[in-house]
Formats: sequence, structure tokens, C-alpha cells
Amino acid sequence: MTEYRIEKDSMGELKVPADALYGAQTQRAINNFPISDLTMPREFIKALGLIKAAAAEANLSLGHMDQAVSEAVIKAADTVQSGEVDHHFPIDVFQTGSGTSSNMNCNEVISHIASTEQLFIHPNDHVNMGQSSNDVIPTAIAVSCTLTVQQALIPALKDFVTVCQNKASELNQVVKTGRTHLMDAMPVTFGQELNTWASIMETNIARLNDTLGRVSQLPQGGTAVGTGINADPQFGSLFAEKLSSKTGVNFSSMNNKFDGISAQDNIVELSGQLKVIASTFMKVANDLRWMNSGPLAGIGEIELPSLQPGSSIMPGKVNPVIPEAVAMVCAQVMGNDVTVSIAGQSGNFQLNVMLPVIAYNVLQSIHILSTSSRQLAHKAIKDFKVNHEAVSENVGKNPILVTALNAVIGYDLGAKIAKQAYKEKRSVLDVTLENTDLSEAEIKAILDPIKLTTGGIEEKQ
Repeated sequence: MTEYRIEKDSMGELKVPADALYGAQTQRAINNFPISDLTMPREFIKALGLIKAAAAEANLSLGHMDQAVSEAVIKAADTVQSGEVDHHFPIDVFQTGSGTSSNMNCNEVISHIASTEQLFIHPNDHVNMGQSSNDVIPTAIAVSCTLTVQQALIPALKDFVTVCQNKASELNQVVKTGRTHLMDAMPVTFGQELNTWASIMETNIARLNDTLGRVSQLPQGGTAVGTGINADPQFGSLFAEKLSSKTGVNFSSMNNKFDGISAQDNIVELSGQLKVIASTFMKVANDLRWMNSGPLAGIGEIELPSLQPGSSIMPGKVNPVIPEAVAMVCAQVMGNDVTVSIAGQSGNFQLNVMLPVIAYNVLQSIHILSTSSRQLAHKAIKDFKVNHEAVSENVGKNPILVTALNAVIGYDLGAKIAKQAYKEKRSVLDVTLENTDLSEAEIKAILDPIKLTTGGIEEKQ
């Protein structure tokens, strides 16, 4: 039998598990929202701990909190940050839209840890001093997203860029058939293809950094509706200074705190940037799958690392499991963005009322993009092998190479040569010799594959 203790709040008494660090308001939320078994993410709980510690420091500096109380709150909040007591944050994601339940959960846990026989720390009067759930939860979303993007996602994306660039340097002189509409086109090098992936991702990183400049502006100090009732006028800016000092990340106080409480547009923007990254990874994953397809009846340009058996019935089959996993991550992130976009529309008058689900989905997207980026880089791109024989043969037989002869023989004759080469399954070189007065040396010079990857065309003298 579970042992209970009796806790009470403004609505009366309630049974709470004897060993729980939370109190009555958390227990009411547990009872009211047995919906999904999904709880608020670790990064969000850490942000709540940071917020409560920074608030206590600010209130001490402003002369509103005794030093003993401030020190007790800060110490307990540090425990919340550490992750040691995450199991005492059991409230479902699908709760009150303001996230009040999660804010009070944190207030009660810190109160319980910080209180002693000599010093009682009140969850509202002390831990929540100068605050409201309505500014704490949007601030927690902004802080957790900023820190996780800076500390996890951007480093993972930069690592992806580095792996692509290193692989490109290995394969800069390896020419392959380019493809548009999935059809043979002019040649490119593997290096150009890999450097393109790197370049796209560098642009995505720049977009993220630009967005973080807005996400890191905090509404803390706006309290209930943005007016700052019950908070010192200096609290918001001082809070941001304290938080910046604690995290090493530059946070600032919003000029208009109604903005960050009534709307979540900055987070919706961030979610959109995550969707762009997912779009990039979907493209890369599918490129890898196509190039790896086969080994006999597909394109077969590369061989991805063999990581696990690919079939329960077909012996020897090996599948592109990492690109497939990453593609599913991308689908999840795109779906999360739809949820965040809908939730972002729920800023009714002075408060958005879908804050917990916004936090959950954005943080999940950041997390799975961070981890899958490294897997794609190190378990697919870094060590794939090029099938040089097949790649070279395909380039030599590609009738589109005749494009390089346009300036010399004209489009119409070029089209005739391309069609004949394709129909007779012969090289463009051989068919061009038959249909023009160009010498073999001249044709080879014009059709030099590596030169074609730089756009070089020689005109007949």
C-alpha cells in the first residue's frame, strides 16, 4: 500500500504520496490530467530551475528577499536543474494551457527541498516571488529552446558540415552522373554534391542564429498579463542579467512583455527553422538512399556502411537504415511544426493557452534533429564507399555529355547524336566521330568529365 501524507492548498486538503517532493497543486494536476503519460522534457525542467534561481538572486539584489531565503531557494533550484529530482515532475504535457501546473510543481518541489524546521520556504510567496506562471512558462520555453539549440543542435549541425566537407575533399576529383528529374544530366563530382549539403546546412545554422536573437528575449517580469503587477520594475532586466551570468548565454528582457506572454511567434519561427533543417535532412537522406540503391538493379553509385541485417527472410540483404531513420525524424519534426503552428494561434487576448504542447514539440524536434544529424554524418556519410567502376562507366555512356558540344556542332546535331548513342548503347565519343569532322582528340578534350564539372566548354577554332 502506498503511504500518503495530507497536503492542503487554497481549495482544501488532498492526499499526496508520502515520499513526493511536490504538494497539493501538483497532485491535483496529476489527478486531472491522466492523458498521455508524456511529461515535460528534461530541458524544460532544467530551465525552470534556472529561472527560479535567477529570480531569487534578482529579488535578493533588489532587497525583496532575505539572504537566507534566497540562498535556500537557489540551492534547491540547483537541484532541480541537475536532473536529480525529475521523477518528481510527473504532470502530463496535456494540462492547463498556461502551464500553471508545471510552474507550481516546480515551486512546490523547491519549497519542499529548501524548507527546514528553522526556515519555511513558501512555494508562492518565496519561490514564485515577482513571477506568474504566465511569464515563467513562456520564459522557460525560450530559455530551454535557446540553450538546447546552442548547446546541442548547432554543434551537431556544424559536425555534419565538417564531415561532409572532409568527405568532399576525398572525392573532389571523382566524377559522377548528375541527375535532374531523376534523369541523367551533366556530370558533377561527389565533392560538389557533398559540399552542397554542407553549404545548405551552413545557411540553416545562420537562420537558427538569427532566430535565436529573438527567442532569447524574455518576457519574465511581465507577470500575469504583461503589466508587471507584483514585480519590481527592475526585476525583468536584472533577472535577464542573472540568468545570462548563470548560463553563459546572452539573454535580454523584452521591451514589450505583452508580446512574449500573449503570443509565441518567436517559438513558432524557431519551429519553422527546425522544419527547414528537417527538409534538408530529408533531401540528403533520400540522395543517399538513391545512390546506394541496388546493389545490382539500382543506381549503385555508393555502398553505405553495413550496420545490421536488412531482412528476416532474405539472407544477405542490407538496408540504408540510418537514412531511413533520419527521414522518419524529419517527418516527425514537420508534424511537430504543424502542432506548434496551430498552438501558436492560441494567443487569446493576453495569454497563449497551449504553452506546454509548444514546449514539448519544439524541444523534441531540437533533440531528435541533434542526435540524428550526428548519426547521419558518422554512420552514413563519413565512411560510404564509391563504386568507382560503375560510376565511371555511367559517366562514359551518358548521352547528355553531348551538351558540351552544343557550341561546336549545334543543338540539333547534338540531339541526333544523343538519341543515337542512347539507342545503340554506344559512347557519345564514338557516335560523334561518325557524325562530325571533329578528331578524337578534339572530342575527348571537349568531353573531359572533370572539365565538364566546372562548366568549361571549348569552341571549335
